[in-house]
Amino acid sequence: MTEPLTAAQPQPLVDLRGMSVEFPGVKALREVDFRLFPGEVHALMGENGAGKSTLIKALTGVHAPSAGRITLDGAPVSFTGPAQAQAAGISTVYQEVNLCPNLSVAENILLGREPRRLGAINGRAMRARAARLLGRMGLTIDPASALGNHPIAIRQLVAIARAVAVDARVLILDEPTSSLDTDEVDELFRIIRVLRDDGVAVLFVTHFLEQVFAISDRVTVLRNGSRVGEYDTARLTRIELVSAMIGRELGALAEVERRTGDRHAAPTPLLRAQGLGRTGAIAPFDLDLHAGEVVGLAGLLGSGRTELARLLFGADRADTGRLLLDGRPLRLRSPRAAIARGIAFSSEDRKAEGLVTDLTVRDNMILALQAARGWARQVPRRTADELVATYVERLDIRPADPDAVVATLSGGNQQKVLLARWLITRPRLLILDEPTRGIDVGAKAQLQRVIADLAAEGMAVLFVSAELEEVVRISDRIVVLRDRHKVAELSGAGAGVDEVLELIASGRTTAEVGGR
Repeated sequence: MTEPLTAAQPQPLVDLRGMSVEFPGVKALREVDFRLFPGEVHALMGENGAGKSTLIKALTGVHAPSAGRITLDGAPVSFTGPAQAQAAGISTVYQEVNLCPNLSVAENILLGREPRRLGAINGRAMRARAARLLGRMGLTIDPASALGNHPIAIRQLVAIARAVAVDARVLILDEPTSSLDTDEVDELFRIIRVLRDDGVAVLFVTHFLEQVFAISDRVTVLRNGSRVGEYDTARLTRIELVSAMIGRELGALAEVERRTGDRHAAPTPLLRAQGLGRTGAIAPFDLDLHAGEVVGLAGLLGSGRTELARLLFGADRADTGRLLLDGRPLRLRSPRAAIARGIAFSSEDRKAEGLVTDLTVRDNMILALQAARGWARQVPRRTADELVATYVERLDIRPADPDAVVATLSGGNQQKVLLARWLITRPRLLILDEPTRGIDVGAKAQLQRVIADLAAEGMAVLFVSAELEEVVRISDRIVVLRDRHKVAELSGAGAGVDEVLELIASGRTTAEVGGR
């Protein structure tokens, strides 16, 4: 393991010493030290629940620390809320962009700080000031344009422009790349480097390991509310970083691969799609799914992965082709009909289309089973408690409290609650759309092990992920999509990352590259 930094450094811009934060029955931070220097990008890493969000909120005055001190530019500070922190030069941009799409770009950047003339907002001066801020970042966005007309990547950049409009010396970016594609991430990183070179201290929180090594100068790792260490990124290997985050040597992912090799799929298809398609969504395709195997869907953003999955669940209605279940025609008029036939679907947007975050862990887990029974036949409380206890233990959901409100759980544990909901219905086919997006390495490996075990127990699993390495590691077969067409199926030795990438990028099919 790389040793913590000991070389002499200039005075930190932000210095947290012995920072502790406690909630009833929980020590979220335990005497954490953290330093942030001017003109650097500092990555904050750790599993879900490690204390990253708590540290940010303690720094910005959202949570009051129970112990410790904060100094800013060498002077002690104590903030009672984000407004005070922002006034002191500390701005935060969260994963969910909190702007007003009905207002213009300029109005969003300068909201609450609009230039005025004779008591009225001076629109011309506001747009000119916004243009200067955007120009500083090398952006050519029209400040008069409506923010709602721009994609999420531009909104993210506008949020950053708003954050630095107050002469921010510290910019905190909390999961800024989770909804961005590769080109958009590159543009964001260009902006971050511009700000860093201007002397801004950037605190970068992410789950993407490659991005840490691409953009950060230093890394601090938290685990279970404590600081594991502070490292120079250039002297840190990926294995060392992951080991520091999860607190053990990396054997989890290799274990997933061993379990994958032990599976044996049923000889006849459980579900068969023949010429299934939907105009404007995905071209007609054939696909067989067998009990006891994991089939991975690979393709770029917009290739049709989610559209294919939704057709198999009845969330969207196909206008061509047909489905066969156990060799017999299957008509899915709704997701409820799919659930009744043993098909479950976990959406990629767990907050908008999956979890009811204001309900408890118990209520969320039982939701699909209750829907299948009908609301007139309530699931008995004793049955619900037994099922919930079983899956809380099996999936290692933390905290192990069925009465905990789901909104209070980390992203990885929220994903486990959603998975548990569908496992309780005992599906024959489980469709998982981006089940590991936005969760840490340890939770990701844990979910992959569960998926491998479900297939070994005889369940059919359709696994959708944007991470090719993940698809290759866990899948028995890989279906490759390109431009809303199925272009290939790969299995065995021909199902490596290089082969999948070639099919996605080359415009060729399986037969043309000699695969299957």
